[in-house]
Amino acid sequence: MPAMPTVIPFSLAEQPPVIDQPRESRREVGAPQRSTWTLYESAAEGVSAGIWDCEPGRWRIEFGPNEHEYFHVLHGRARVHEEGAGFTEVGPGQALMIPPNFRGSFEVLEALRKHFVIVEK
Repeated sequence: MPAMPTVIPFSLAEQPPVIDQPRESRREVGAPQRSTWTLYESAAEGVSAGIWDCEPGRWRIEFGPNEHEYFHVLHGRARVHEEGAGFTEVGPGQALMIPPNFRGSFEVLEALRKHFVIVEK
């Protein structure tokens, strides 16, 4: 097995993305297509990171007790709606941290591209 490089550039990988949609049972508005390029993954450390694109739409999200997500918006706009509370809107150059046990909805207002880091530990 080749050694993993010590530095990993965050640019679109040569391999195609994983393309999916939110599960039908979680959809609130639309059925947006999502494209994910996982550029770094360490199961031992519980970390994955990469680039994510999504069309406009809205769906429910639920984080586990050890799941954290940090993301930085490259272009587009999104809202993260917290269950029983308001929402936080982010656009280009802005970032959010979603904590463990978060319950709410993710809404893409304008086609979105973000860098993401997910930690499950």
